[in-house]
Amino acid sequence: MKLKNIFSELPDSNLEEIFESLLEKENIRIERIVSTGQSSPDGFWYEQEMNEWVILLKGSASILFESEEEERLLTTGDYIYIPAQVKHRVNWTDKNQETIWLAVHFR
Repeated sequence: MKLKNIFSELPDSNLEEIFESLLEKENIRIERIVSTGQSSPDGFWYEQEMNEWVILLKGSASILFESEEEERLLTTGDYIYIPAQVKHRVNWTDKNQETIWLAVHFR
């Protein structure tokens, strides 16, 4: 068992969004996502097989659900549950600082 810190050893996310698996078991995956200005590609929608609970630990971002007209703004401390198969996209992440997400994917 190794002690680690969610804010340490942050990868350079200036070129691309970084997805880092922290724990992966049969029915659960926990990952740290580090973004700096990235967003979902035009026309792309996530439609995941697993449920997702995500919390924004630092920064800000916007999520849009296909079934809604208005985006949802997330700031530090905000979290949201996204059921499996619900289409969504990241409209933007903060360009001026790292946005750090903790995402829990589960069945």
